[in-house]
Amino acid sequence: MEAPPTPPVPLGALLPDRELGLRHLAGPAEADVHGVHASEMADPSPYLLGGELLLTAGAALADAEAYVARLSRAGVAALGFGVAPVHEAAPPGLAEACDRYGLPLLEVPPGTPFTAVARTVWRLMAEARTRELRRVTEAQQSLAAAAARPDPVPAVLSRLAASLGGHVSLLPAGRSAGRALPAESSEALASLLARSGAPDGPATATDSAAGWQLAGYALGTGHVLGTATPRRVPGDHAITAIAAVLLTLLTADRPAGDEAAALTRLLLDGDPAAALAPGPWHVVHARGSGDPQALAAALGTVLLDPRGDPVRLLTDREPGPQPGWRLGVSAPAAPARLPGAEAQARRALHRAEAARTALARHTEGGLTALLDPAEARAHAEALLAPLNAALRETLRAWLAHHGSWDRTAAALSVHRNTVRQRIARCAALLGTDLDDPDTRMELWFALRTLDTKDNPPVT
Repeated sequence: MEAPPTPPVPLGALLPDRELGLRHLAGPAEADVHGVHASEMADPSPYLLGGELLLTAGAALADAEAYVARLSRAGVAALGFGVAPVHEAAPPGLAEACDRYGLPLLEVPPGTPFTAVARTVWRLMAEARTRELRRVTEAQQSLAAAAARPDPVPAVLSRLAASLGGHVSLLPAGRSAGRALPAESSEALASLLARSGAPDGPATATDSAAGWQLAGYALGTGHVLGTATPRRVPGDHAITAIAAVLLTLLTADRPAGDEAAALTRLLLDGDPAAALAPGPWHVVHARGSGDPQALAAALGTVLLDPRGDPVRLLTDREPGPQPGWRLGVSAPAAPARLPGAEAQARRALHRAEAARTALARHTEGGLTALLDPAEARAHAEALLAPLNAALRETLRAWLAHHGSWDRTAAALSVHRNTVRQRIARCAALLGTDLDDPDTRMELWFALRTLDTKDNPPVT
C-alpha cells in the first residue's frame, strides 16, 4: 500500500518549542505549514509553491506592504523574520501588513539558525506521515474485518465513521453511522449525495457546511456513500476509498458475500490469485488532469489506487482512450500474473508519454517491444556515430561470431590482423571495453536496431 500524502505541520506545534524560541508577532496564530523556504529576495513568490513557512532576515525588505501582499498572493503559510544581523527588530509596518493580509508573523531569535527551524518542521512532518500511514493501515485492516461479519454493510459504515471521526451515510439503503450532524450540514450532505447519485452526476463531489467537510462517492451500484468530517485529513480519502470498494462489492447484485470475502482476503493476505475472479484482468497506469474516480467509472471498475503517481487501476474490461488521460495498459492477465502485468502497464505508460498518444498497450516481442522504436534508433545512432560503415560492419560480424578473429576474417574476406586492427579502432573510438559482456550486448542491440531501420520487414 502506498503512503497517504504527508500531513502539514500546525504552526502551533512550532511555537511551544523552547529550543527554537519562536515568538508570534502578528496575524493569525494558526496555519498549516507544508514546507520551509529561506529567501532574501525582494520577491520570492516565483519560487514558492504555497503553504511554506518563509524565513528571511529582511535584507531586501524595502516596502513591507508590497512584500506581504506578494507573499499572501503566493499562498505562503507564515513568515518567520530573523532578527539580527540586518534588523534588530521587525521593521515598522511589517506587523501591521501581516495583520491586514492575515499572514502569521513569527520572530526568529538571533540564536536560532534557520536550518534549525527547517529541521524541526521536517521532523514533525515525518512523524505526522508515520502516524497517518499507521492510521490508514489500521483502518484498512478493520474495514476488511468488518466486511467479513454476518451483517457487513452496517459494520463497514460504523468502522468507517470511527476511522474518520465523523458521520457517514449510504443511500438509498438509508443507513448511517457516527456522529450526529447539525441540520445545516445534514441538508447539505443530502443535497451532495443527490447530485452524486444522479445518472449524469459526478463520481465524487465535495462541499462544506457549518464547519463540516462533506464528500459524496457514487459507488456504481445505484448507491452513494457520503462522509462528513470536522476537517480534511490526507489519509481520509485513502480510508474512504477502501470502504467505497468494499461497499460497492457488498451492495452489488451478485451472490451475497462472495466478492466481499474475496476482497477481504486480498486486503488481509495480499493474495490476488485467491481473491479475484479468474479474469482476464487489465492493469492500467494513468496520468492526467481528470478525476481518478471518474476514470475508474469510465473503465468499469472500482479497483482504483488514486494516491500514487501514476494512478493505478484494475479492470476486467478492455480499456479504451479516455479524455484528459494518458494510459498504459497491460496484456490480459490472470490474477496470479498481476505483478508482471503491473510492470507491463508501467512500461506502456512510458511509451504513451514518449509518443504523446492517449493510450499504449503492452505488446509481446522480446526486448525490442519494451522500448519506443524512435528512442531506440536515436540511442543506437548516437552510440555508433563514431564508427564509419566499414568499422560497423566489422564490429557486427565480430559480435555475431562471438569474438572469433578467424571466423570474422573469413566472413568479411579480410586478414585476421585487419579484423584485430578494426576492432581495436572501434574500442578506441567508442571509449569502451569490448571484452565486457554488457558492452557487447548494448552494441549488438544498437546494430540490430539500425539494421531494422535500414531493412524494414516486408508486410
